[in-house]
Amino acid sequence: MSLASVRAFLAEHAPDLDVIELAGSTATVAEAATAHGTIPDQIAKTISLRLGEQVVLVVAAGTARLDNRKTKAVFGHKPRMLDRAEVEDLTGHPVGGVCPFGLKSPLPVYCDISLRAFDDVIPAAGAINSSVRLPPDRLATLTGATWVDICQRPE
Repeated sequence: MSLASVRAFLAEHAPDLDVIELAGSTATVAEAATAHGTIPDQIAKTISLRLGEQVVLVVAAGTARLDNRKTKAVFGHKPRMLDRAEVEDLTGHPVGGVCPFGLKSPLPVYCDISLRAFDDVIPAAGAINSSVRLPPDRLATLTGATWVDICQRPE
């Protein structure tokens, strides 16, 4: 269902984008980077967070790490990661395939500025072996995302 919901979303909102399905897993940043022949930062990981009573999705560069202080300053709450069951229940996507497209439940989406370092980024597409390649600004536009600065980049 999840891959199908992403395909349906893209068919309606971005018919020029193709879902890339690979034989092997792209469920982790490292696996996805190897499979796509790119650096880990170009993989756009989607993080599911609870901020007080609200659940949001944050899309960030593959090796960027959430900065709790920045997140609390932007959202007013300390972030808490959702567990696997909550992620799948709210997004409709399996962990490793979570993306901001074709969501089961409407959720606010935020894009971290770490994505802007790349011409194209590669988020998952609803399955542990699927993804899509697109410019970060297009990702934000398609998902109605707000740009935020809440991650740290590795030194």
